[in-house]
Amino acid sequence: MGVDVTRPKPLETHPGNEIIPWAREQLRVARSIVDNSGGGLLSATQAIGQVRAGLEERDAARWGPVIQSLARAEDAAIRREFAKARKLIDEALSGLI
Repeated sequence: MGVDVTRPKPLETHPGNEIIPWAREQLRVARSIVDNSGGGLLSATQAIGQVRAGLEERDAARWGPVIQSLARAEDAAIRREFAKARKLIDEALSGLI
């Protein structure tokens, strides 16, 4: 008995517009924990990055402004500019329609 490694399996976690509710939920959580001690910053920036990458991979042209807001939010969070990070997450959320 072996493992099939002949080709990659398709990865379609959130088909079509199902990515929108997933992305919104991830960003809501990230927004709420970005300044929590004990790993909140790490988890939040990871969630922001995952949403950004998912949208970019899905349709970079459609989600361009949201992707830019998320990149800036991730940078602001890393710099511990939490109010700015939240504002940029809110901006991204408003573009997820």
